[in-house]
Amino acid sequence: MLPPSPDLAPELDVSQWLNAGPQLPSLAALRGKVVLVHAFQMLCPGCVLHTVPQAQRIHAALRRDDFAVLGLHCVFEHHAVMSPAALEVFAAEFRLGFPIGVDRQRPGSPLPATMAAYAMQGTPTTLLVDREGRLRLHEFGAVDDLALGVQIGTLLAERPGTRVDSRA
Repeated sequence: MLPPSPDLAPELDVSQWLNAGPQLPSLAALRGKVVLVHAFQMLCPGCVLHTVPQAQRIHAALRRDDFAVLGLHCVFEHHAVMSPAALEVFAAEFRLGFPIGVDRQRPGSPLPATMAAYAMQGTPTTLLVDREGRLRLHEFGAVDDLALGVQIGTLLAERPGTRVDSRA
C-alpha cells in the first residue's frame, strides 16, 4: 500500500455514468468514504476473468455507508467496438451493480483522460482512495483477493486524522 499522500487523488474525468442514479459519483462527493476504483476494459481477458468479478464480489460483500466501489471503463484500444452502448450490455450481462464511469476520450490521444492522469499502464488497474481523498493504492494487474481485502480493511479502520499502522 502506498503511504498517504498529502495531495488529493485526481478526480475521475468521465463522459457518462452507468448504474449511477441522479447523484453522479465523484471522488469529491465520496469524501469521507473509502473508495475502490476498478479500471477495466470489457475486452480485457484479465479484467473479465478476474477483476470485474472481484469488484462485483467486493461491492456485494461491503455494502456500507463508508465504502464505495466505482468502475472506470478505460478504452485505449479497439475504440470502435467498446462503445458506451456495448458497455451497457456488458454491465447488464455481468449484472454489475456498482456505478461505472466511461473514461473521457481525449482528442488525438489513444489514452483516455483519467487513465492518463493516473499514469495507468493498462487494465486492469486497482485504485484505493482513503476517506480524505488521498490515493493509497495504485496497482496494475490483478490484486489478490486477500491482499486487497486487508488493504480495504486497513483503510476502513482509519478515521480522519489518524492512521493505522498496516505493518503491525
